[in-house]
Amino acid sequence: MSERRISCDLRTDHDCEVSGLPAEAWAEAVFALPDEEIVVEINADQAPVISLSIGQHVAWKGTLEDLKTILLGEE
Repeated sequence: MSERRISCDLRTDHDCEVSGLPAEAWAEAVFALPDEEIVVEINADQAPVISLSIGQHVAWKGTLEDLKTILLGEE
């Protein structure tokens, strides 16, 4: 059996929680809104890669360092 590289937790404001979902290479969370779907995927097969998509037409994919740079406004 391969080493578990990702552990996933999901929490909501209704006191619902799922913890410790194991993943070896990737994990994905899908949030379905009435008119849109938001997907967050983490792939840790090698260096962590994060994919974010909103619906079918807006998407971003990059490394963890790329995302940190964007969030810190250092572009």
